[in-house]
Amino acid sequence: MAGRPLTTDNYPLAEKSPNRVAGHRGKSLDDLTLEAVLAGDVEMEDLRITPNALLQQAEIARSAGRAALARNFERAAEMTRVPQEEIMEIYELLRPGRTRSIENLHDIAQRLRFDFEAPLLARLVEEAASTYEKRGLFSTRY
Repeated sequence: MAGRPLTTDNYPLAEKSPNRVAGHRGKSLDDLTLEAVLAGDVEMEDLRITPNALLQQAEIARSAGRAALARNFERAAEMTRVPQEEIMEIYELLRPGRTRSIENLHDIAQRLRFDFEAPLLARLVEEAASTYEKRGLFSTRY
């Protein structure tokens, strides 16, 4: 079943296709037991969502005709490669009135694209930059 396309029939994955779910270190859901936690065999990396899990959710969403939701899952998969501190910095700068120029957001988009291999996130920031420019949201408001 691991090679077949995912559809809504596979949702929720953990229940209907648990063999497709694994953590960053390759542990399956069956490996995530209380005994394994108490033995020290489970780490936070084993519990974090993986890019693959998010891409699988995107595949299911797309099969259900939810293209926008699928794109959100795909961007989320890219976000797993971006450090938390970077995400928070970008979040703050994307708030209207928090950055002074379109160039600042374009720089962020370039970092996302080239440093983190996140072209979908970069495109989202570029779209925001364009919208902010059209609406005059670059002047500091706070």
